[in-house]
Amino acid sequence: MRYPKGGGLTAERRAFREGIRLQTGERFAAGGKTAVIAKELRVSVRSVERWRRAWREGGMEALRSAGPANAPTVTDAQFAVLEEELRKGPSAHGFDDERWTLTRVQTLIRRHLRVSLSVATVWRLLKRHGWSWQAPARRALERDEHAVELWKKEVWPRVKASRRRPVPGSSSRTKPASR
Repeated sequence: MRYPKGGGLTAERRAFREGIRLQTGERFAAGGKTAVIAKELRVSVRSVERWRRAWREGGMEALRSAGPANAPTVTDAQFAVLEEELRKGPSAHGFDDERWTLTRVQTLIRRHLRVSLSVATVWRLLKRHGWSWQAPARRALERDEHAVELWKKEVWPRVKASRRRPVPGSSSRTKPASR
């Protein structure tokens, strides 16, 4: 299953799922049937079977959450340092304009945290911590609305017009009409 907005489960969602597994453990102890448990808790029969096997081998403790699937490569303390650096702006770090790109953030992480991450991992890291890509809030100051409207009315219809001939053509290489 794929998870939107930053990857894995939140702590609340992980706790919710652990609660479901613990409820199945209680029903196993009471002698409940797999299909009935699956239907009542609205989970798949296959999951209940897998949980029953784990319960038989390790009891209720085996049904508890093992935590996040993978440990983050950048700790919360390191990310706090990164956020401080990001807030200073790109020009403070030697970049020529005021745009943060993923490769620039990747460079910043490598310089300040001494951690090498791929661009995709940088994106997931930022997304996990609530950062998102930004679009400009306003139009450029140089934009001339009158010129834009004029272009839309006069030039665009000519550009948009079809370049095809109004008469049917031929796909044959030997006919003069196809040239």
